[in-house]
Amino acid sequence: MTQPTWRADPLTFGHGPSHFEIFLEPTCPYSCKAYGKLDALLALAGEDKITIKLRFVSQPWHMFSGVLVRCVLASSTLPGGKDNARTVLAAIAEKREEFEFDHHFGGANLDATPRQIIDRLEAYSGIDLWDAFVIPDLDKEIKWHAKYARQNGIHVSPSFMVNGLVQPDFGSGDPVEKWAERLLG
Repeated sequence: MTQPTWRADPLTFGHGPSHFEIFLEPTCPYSCKAYGKLDALLALAGEDKITIKLRFVSQPWHMFSGVLVRCVLASSTLPGGKDNARTVLAAIAEKREEFEFDHHFGGANLDATPRQIIDRLEAYSGIDLWDAFVIPDLDKEIKWHAKYARQNGIHVSPSFMVNGLVQPDFGSGDPVEKWAERLLG
């Protein structure tokens, strides 16, 4: 069996013993809110005390979810790795309405094609995604995220795990101080 000539950079930030896994769907407004707090969490808790791991839980009611998750993971295979993925996620969050359907079923994106969505994301992020997006076996990385979420009972975004345990009482509206306290507890 031949190994892929590409590698998805693990979306891990910090290097501490306490692990905080956050399951995101890129266009979910609550995921965007939680994602926006990660730098503050790292700064507050300390990169030497916590490790943040980004995971993805694609959700079919977010109509371009699969395409955008693939874009984020594809970007991590390019030079710049996980920093590219952060840039792509930030671009999606900043222009979320341009990647989502109104009320999950209508609006301007009803006529958008996946190609148009990817071109739009390239323009907003400044990252050339196409070569990485079409990696034939990139779906292995996407499937890993889906399987990992399912095995842990994750079905909605954002969802959170601390040191391997699901935290149903964590939410995107929580202050980072609450997250840090529980992580460093």
